[in-house]
Amino acid sequence: CSSPCGRNKRASLNQQIIKQMRMRAGAENLLKATSNNKVKEMVLLELSYVNSNLQLLMGQLEGLNSSVEVYQNAHETANIPLIALGLKETKDMDFSTPFKDFILEHYSEDGSNFEDEISDLMDLRQACRTPSRNEAGVELLAKYFSHLPLIESRFFSPTRQTGIFFTWYDSFTGVPVCQQNLSLEKASILFNMGALYSQIGTRCDRQTIVGLEEAISAFQKAAGTLNHLKETFTHTPSYDMSPAMLSMLIRMMLAQAQECLFEKTALPGIRNQFYSLLKMAQEAAKVSEIYDQVHQSMIQTPIKDNVPLLWSTMAQIKTNHYRSMAHFFVASALLDHQLGPSDDEDQQEKTLSQVYDRIPDGRSPLDILKKKDERDRIGKAHIRKAILGHEEALRIYSLCHNNQMDVLEEILKASHQRSLHKYSENENEDEFTDYMEAPDIISKTEHKAEMEVPATTKVKVTDFFQRLGPLAVFSAKQRWTAPRTIRLRPEDRDLGFTLKGETPVQVVSLDPLCPAAADGLKEGDYIVAVGDTDCKWMGVSEVMRLLKDVNEEGIDIQVVSMMESNPPMPTKSATFCGNLPKTYSMICLAHDDDDNNPKARKVTKKPSFLSWGLKNKLKSVSTLSLPTLPWKLAVPHTIYGCLWCLSSTVLYL
Repeated sequence: CSSPCGRNKRASLNQQIIKQMRMRAGAENLLKATSNNKVKEMVLLELSYVNSNLQLLMGQLEGLNSSVEVYQNAHETANIPLIALGLKETKDMDFSTPFKDFILEHYSEDGSNFEDEISDLMDLRQACRTPSRNEAGVELLAKYFSHLPLIESRFFSPTRQTGIFFTWYDSFTGVPVCQQNLSLEKASILFNMGALYSQIGTRCDRQTIVGLEEAISAFQKAAGTLNHLKETFTHTPSYDMSPAMLSMLIRMMLAQAQECLFEKTALPGIRNQFYSLLKMAQEAAKVSEIYDQVHQSMIQTPIKDNVPLLWSTMAQIKTNHYRSMAHFFVASALLDHQLGPSDDEDQQEKTLSQVYDRIPDGRSPLDILKKKDERDRIGKAHIRKAILGHEEALRIYSLCHNNQMDVLEEILKASHQRSLHKYSENENEDEFTDYMEAPDIISKTEHKAEMEVPATTKVKVTDFFQRLGPLAVFSAKQRWTAPRTIRLRPEDRDLGFTLKGETPVQVVSLDPLCPAAADGLKEGDYIVAVGDTDCKWMGVSEVMRLLKDVNEEGIDIQVVSMMESNPPMPTKSATFCGNLPKTYSMICLAHDDDDNNPKARKVTKKPSFLSWGLKNKLKSVSTLSLPTLPWKLAVPHTIYGCLWCLSSTVLYL
């Protein structure tokens, strides 16, 4: 959840989990080291206590992830709830000392001159922990994400460690992952962008076409962002960003987009007409089919161990609910409409044949359409199957009752009652009861939900540290000598060398006998200053303009020489094998989790949440509408802000 209260609770749970894990690690080490039986008994007892505490804490974390109601639209009373992902949480970071040291040691500049830039970067990262639940919040995360490659190039050398530890907490287990490179940071921010899109989707007003279109777009962007994460960061040993978990989350986002597409088609009302009813039956069957795939992925090992029970229950309920709706629509088409003289017999036969892949007892679609007894018989079989499916959905709901989902229960009951009413309307006490099995309905949709990679994953930003010089030259990968001061004295208006390049310029064609060469100038040197003027960003014409009027007294310039780089050290990273890391570190448990009190920073004020109005629309009596709830069933809304950020190569505990 994302309100300050919820965020604080999640942060507290994460801290308690890491402390219990430290205790468990210590107890396990002691158990291996001791041969004293009495000590072993005490340690085993302590381990049992710690493991029980961990189970309780992770249960509370699952409760936060199951907080469905807080993400819904403020006035939502008529739609089945949707699932939003909670944002990953991270610890505060203080870049000041390591960045200042690196600037001094690597770039030979005074790090204190870059305090404002470092502060701006830290403010941006801090703001990313609580983004607003709208496009502005996504853009904030995207802005930081776009800065990370620049920061990586400036400060993260392949041959030395910065001493900066990025810590992110798994959104499902609360287990911390800690890493010194920026892969974890990048991946975690991408995860939070996907999670934020899911929260935007659940907040949309699904009683309007515009609101539904916004929800569809948000869920498709959530799926696209998570898929981009899955394909880009393939070795991220944080469980919530493992390939298997991301695949499930992508399916869930697309299922919710497909559900909203179905609601968009049904919102104006479903025409009580043969073709419209069969079309909606296949659309509902498609939603059911996709949710069944989501549920199947949720119950696979190892996903099932960490997915909130409420999520898998919701997927199972929706599978049954939408399948039952499909059978209800087919039943309505067969029971409420007869083939008349003016109807297109061939077109109706073709339409009905496309609904079934198999019709029982050798019947043909034309037989069903023409013979009222056959039509009624199969129509009643469909309505019975709808009733059984609604009852199964209610049964599953009762096993995992959640007082946040009263809206869902009322919609399930209303759908069940509608099917019962349809059956009673067509029940004939004198006829022989025939419990034939209704054939399955082929799923089909005119508008399939597709992944959409949002443009916001690539935002143009201005390098915070551009004063260090062009990134192509002045990066953490390159090594130079410290700046050297050279005195230039022209002889017959000739400085003894020429310049080339864009920014910064290089010395070429150096006369080895000129005064500058005698003073230490070398071919290939980069000119970084002329007199008091910094010229790292100046081209040849601009530097020549500064040098053209040099008199006999000369002028001082500063130059640096490129040094041969050492071969890069291999970077250690955890890799997945069967969705579990082959290697991992206990660095998280050793690393101090108590954040140092950061100095006062600029704080970006969080934009207010979007608010959506809900307008009731009167439905025509000539249309069928999806079951909705009266205003009195409105669930109290709790404003929930947004949490946490993320990244990519990590430690798995």
